[in-house]
Amino acid sequence: MNNEMLAQYANYALASAALVVTVAMLCYALYLAQAVPVRERADADAKVPATVGGPAADGDAASDHAAGTAVETPVRARKAAGIAGSLTWLAAGLLLLSAVMRGVAVERFPLGNLFEFSIAGGFFALATFSVASVRRDLRWLGVFVTAFVTLLLMVASTAWYVEADELVPSLQSYWLGIHVTVATLSVGVFTVGAIVSGLYLLSDREVGGERFWRKLPPAQSLEKFSYSLHIIGFPLWSFTLIAGAIWAREAWGAYWTWDPKEVWTFVIWTVYAAYLHARATKNTARRTANWIAVAGFACIIINYTVVNFYFIGMHSYAQ
Repeated sequence: MNNEMLAQYANYALASAALVVTVAMLCYALYLAQAVPVRERADADAKVPATVGGPAADGDAASDHAAGTAVETPVRARKAAGIAGSLTWLAAGLLLLSAVMRGVAVERFPLGNLFEFSIAGGFFALATFSVASVRRDLRWLGVFVTAFVTLLLMVASTAWYVEADELVPSLQSYWLGIHVTVATLSVGVFTVGAIVSGLYLLSDREVGGERFWRKLPPAQSLEKFSYSLHIIGFPLWSFTLIAGAIWAREAWGAYWTWDPKEVWTFVIWTVYAAYLHARATKNTARRTANWIAVAGFACIIINYTVVNFYFIGMHSYAQ
């Protein structure tokens, strides 16, 4: 099998992953739609708000709880969630396979441009969600994560697609596998964290009606879960910033050149540091802290889209 065929198979794996994650999204949506009526009836009987979450439920006897009373989730909903979970793992595997085959085809790490970075970012977002689902019941979150990854793969496969090719000389370094891999991992974690923060901010205001938010955990649980994700992502992004400076010294002769990507990497670090500081400050409202977290993710999107395409600098080859 030659390199050209490997690159083509990598595209096939990517297309398959996009299809699988789309079906997973639909199954997660079916789970939410089927599960909530039962919880609403339980709420009416117990006259207390229903809660969702906690430890991961057994696949054959999944149940939610309201006021300490077990509420059996409909069989159809449990099956849909089970299928969605398996498909999410499969989609993550297909994205990893696509990246590996593309890397083998060009004999380098498959992280040399925005298209490849997006594939890796989608993989890490799905992997973060799937691994976290092993310890928590995150079926309520699945539709949001898979929807984001579906959109990301669509944009990457159309607007950002580039043919597999060699790297520019400045990227031909072992730091590519270290610096960019950790960057994509942190972005994957921040992606899930931003989604949960957004849900917290909306649920705290009950935007969209009370009925919808019965499907999700209480606002306090959402906020704590978001914090646990960000506390993992921040050290990874800190390493990304430091490793990038070391690589810049080797490639360009200076640790810091005020390149637009360097500046925005530091801006992102500063915003997330502000979030963690606000989260640890008693006088700062949780809503304020989570707005800062969402702003941090907005900076990530700006960094990898607007800065990549409209700011000329040492990283312009990463488009």
